[in-house]
Amino acid sequence: MGENRKVQGALAEFSNPSEILHAAEKVRDAGFHEWDVHSPFPIHGMDDAMGERPSPLGWMVSIAALTGVTGGLAMQWWMNAVDYKLVIAGKALFSYQAFFPVTFAMGVLLSVVTAVFGMLWLNKLRYHHPVFSSDNFERSTDDAFFISILAEDKKFDPKKTPQFLEEIGGINVELLEDE
Repeated sequence: MGENRKVQGALAEFSNPSEILHAAEKVRDAGFHEWDVHSPFPIHGMDDAMGERPSPLGWMVSIAALTGVTGGLAMQWWMNAVDYKLVIAGKALFSYQAFFPVTFAMGVLLSVVTAVFGMLWLNKLRYHHPVFSSDNFERSTDDAFFISILAEDKKFDPKKTPQFLEEIGGINVELLEDE
């Protein structure tokens, strides 16, 4: 560990998808909360191994879509049937068929905005993740599998956590330091 450098977490490499799947179960069972698995492709069963809950994003987008549809329809009803009544060619003041394009567009607009910002919020997007300071981590998009445990975790210990990662099969275990 370098002079005046703060430990940000620990990183361990694993040989194959099966090993990292079992290691993820052990990290979950050990009680860590601020950790992640990095793999060049999705691994079937990893969500269960990590103890991940289903995402609430679908519900958030559904509520936003219904809000957009309701708001778009209500806005047009108010403007045409209440605020500025104008009969054109004997048509009804509230002609929902003509309101469909705006109603649909409002539903899509609110859904998309909610999906983008909800995803960023739920993913806890970081501009700089501590794993980026590791030279080994460059292989995570090619042929390597990693587990990172962040120092923010209550159970993290700069001496015990790397030992734990080695005990569960990690190779090239390293402490992640700020740059």
